[in-house]
Amino acid sequence: MTTSTSLTIRSEHAAYGGRQGFYERASAACGGPMRFSVFLPPRALAGDEVPALYYLAGLTCNEEHLPTKGGALRLASELGLAIVASDTSPRAKRYPGDDESWDFGQGAGFYLDATEAPWSETYRMETHVTKELPAWVEAALPIASDRRGIFGHSMGGHGALTLALRNPERYASVSAFAPIVAPSRVPWGEKAFTRYLGSDRARWAEHDACALIAGGRTLPFELLVDQGTSDKFLERELRPELLEEACAAAKQRLRLRRHEGYDHSYYFIATMMEEHLRHHAKALVG
Repeated sequence: MTTSTSLTIRSEHAAYGGRQGFYERASAACGGPMRFSVFLPPRALAGDEVPALYYLAGLTCNEEHLPTKGGALRLASELGLAIVASDTSPRAKRYPGDDESWDFGQGAGFYLDATEAPWSETYRMETHVTKELPAWVEAALPIASDRRGIFGHSMGGHGALTLALRNPERYASVSAFAPIVAPSRVPWGEKAFTRYLGSDRARWAEHDACALIAGGRTLPFELLVDQGTSDKFLERELRPELLEEACAAAKQRLRLRRHEGYDHSYYFIATMMEEHLRHHAKALVG
């Protein structure tokens, strides 16, 4: 591995006239090295600053899934978008029980800053995604600091929606594939929030897209959400109808599309990727 402008380069690859890179850097927020990936379109390699679209992956995934399975690079190259993908949890510091189940701990950080010990020591994914990671890539690479979008899948869709609602000054666009929209009311969220945030459900509401919207946190642009009707997690964990209800009551613009026969996999994400990239490019590129 080599190092460039404080980023450790794990590997870099030519792709669609641009460059796909995999990097890491020591994280103050997460208490150790954090890995991430960045696709730079040809315009960036020519020296122009380009807008960045930040991708948050789902449970058990990492920074490699979007560039290798998401089908995003060709169109991102054409549109002039950088795509930055983070890991899904800290991994350097280990805690008892952090790998006992696939939906909590390692690979399952839920994109929040934990308040309960021991998780609060390093599980500070909101700070990492919204502040630390953008600062890294904007300092080291030709990525604009004033044009950011955010999108994600499943747990990452939850992260994209809540981080945009909680940090509206940082993002000009948001979208999600099969997001967990009301984690306070579904088993995945109840399990994670109890351990990361404690038993106070008022604290949970601060990281729940439906609760945030119901509480007056809205965005001045349309939310784009795609959901497959054959998703095995649809009725128990995802519950997009709750987002529809919250947005309708708050007059938050929402484009929620249901797709017959599609599941929760990256086949679904890759199929819908073009419209998501164009949705973000409209806001970020013009």
